[in-house]
Amino acid sequence: MTAFAYRERLALAALLEHLGPDAPTLCEGWTTADLTAHLLVRERRPDLLLSVLLPPTIRWSEQIRRRLRDSHSFPELVELLRRPPVWSLLSNPLTDEVANTVEFFVHHEDVRRAQLGWEPRQLPTGLDAALWRRIWLARMLLRKVPVTVTVSAPGFGQFTAGGGGPTVRLIGAPSELTLFCFGRQKVARVELTGPDEAVTLLRSARLGV
Repeated sequence: MTAFAYRERLALAALLEHLGPDAPTLCEGWTTADLTAHLLVRERRPDLLLSVLLPPTIRWSEQIRRRLRDSHSFPELVELLRRPPVWSLLSNPLTDEVANTVEFFVHHEDVRRAQLGWEPRQLPTGLDAALWRRIWLARMLLRKVPVTVTVSAPGFGQFTAGGGGPTVRLIGAPSELTLFCFGRQKVARVELTGPDEAVTLLRSARLGV
């Protein structure tokens, strides 16, 4: 496995172990046990990978996730998360960095920023650059928002996305922009400038997958 995805995986596992199964997360309705089970199902059940795109299968996927959560102790779930299967389509050495860097960074922050007194952490050197290389995902996530969004990361670059309309400038580090565009607007440390109505619309938009 390559650097950033694996580091975020291990850091998340350590945090989960510290907090236990019942701590809150930013994923609405999910505890740390729920989030851990989600990550395990994602990489161990390739038949469910398309469930996020196929609404009729969402209930089935949720049943599988709950069954996994309830059939293992929390320490067992965390240990499974630490040791992903090499046969997985998402966590094998060829795909891990591409498929999991953003996923594990975002979910690590889902746990961190749901706890009282959180502060942004000092990221490993190079992680912001790695996240910026994957920021093209934000274009897809912003495409249905009826505003024009100029996304700017000082020192990295900028691009324009959104569905058209009033222009909002979204400024921040790649890590914070990633969180914002994946639906964590309330906790992302970013700067937004533009017409008040358009800024409010972007802050409250349902983003993410």
